[in-house]
Amino acid sequence: MSKSVLITGAGSGFGLACALDLAERGWRVFASFPHAGYHDAVIQAAQTRKVRLEPLLLDVTDPAAIGAAVAQVIDAHGRIDALVNSAGIGLRGFFEDLADDEIRRMFDVNVFGTMNVVRAVLPHMRAARSGRVVLITSAGGRIASMTISAYCAGKFALEGFGESLALEVAPFGIQVSLVEPGLVLTPHFTIDRGRARNASRPESPYYRWFLQHEAMVDAILQQRRITPIHVAQAVARALHDRRPRLRYVVGWRVQLLLALRRLLPGELFERIYSRQVIKRVTAPTMPADGLADLRLPENYLDRPQAEELRGLPQ
Repeated sequence: MSKSVLITGAGSGFGLACALDLAERGWRVFASFPHAGYHDAVIQAAQTRKVRLEPLLLDVTDPAAIGAAVAQVIDAHGRIDALVNSAGIGLRGFFEDLADDEIRRMFDVNVFGTMNVVRAVLPHMRAARSGRVVLITSAGGRIASMTISAYCAGKFALEGFGESLALEVAPFGIQVSLVEPGLVLTPHFTIDRGRARNASRPESPYYRWFLQHEAMVDAILQQRRITPIHVAQAVARALHDRRPRLRYVVGWRVQLLLALRRLLPGELFERIYSRQVIKRVTAPTMPADGLADLRLPENYLDRPQAEELRGLPQ
């Protein structure tokens, strides 16, 4: 009997990549997403890859929807062998330009939403005395950067949650892993970038710096060869390794930064890193005439329904 996995945020990006990859590896995949608008795109992606996904509606901010989705998995398969938490939204902008409702919404999805799903799944894993929980966090949960202060705060929170959770559930045979990608080109940066409402106001004292940083991010994304497939492969390792690690870092640049932070004495890394980031963002090399357009690689979104998803949480 194949193992079952419930994946949140499987409508696009990392979640969809994980769903397709695990289905190819023989898992019974319950691919969940918060809006019905994702359904056809998920089914078409599965047909293209010649795999089977079982779509579920699951809004991680709705406890009733979480309970119903978990019950569906149990009814269909009898157990939940693994949970992959990929649901999340972004929030870009300097802290003074972030509104309370934007920050709370991000925490509701990224932090409390993840906790809600884990809480619903754990009783079934405890009863089975086995299970694996994978939290897709971010390099931003290990090293912070400008324009994503609230986002990093949420990812740092998930890192602490994951560390503690791993200790609490280990006696029940449940293993927890954190998958930490660096910058990866996904719909998070294309369909719904998550820019704060006030971040693009010319009246903001941070306006030029925000434009500069967005242009920097676009340039980096165009050069990166790390894709959602690499993240899916890291998730698969976390689910298949006989002794899974607590952390799986995706991307050699992030691995290098974390290694330097460990090796350099005292606050030396922070001083060097901060100086370089601040200098690159505040240097007046870009005219403040609007946000730079991100030119997508050809065939990046290989599903026709991508335009229907515009504006939905990623």
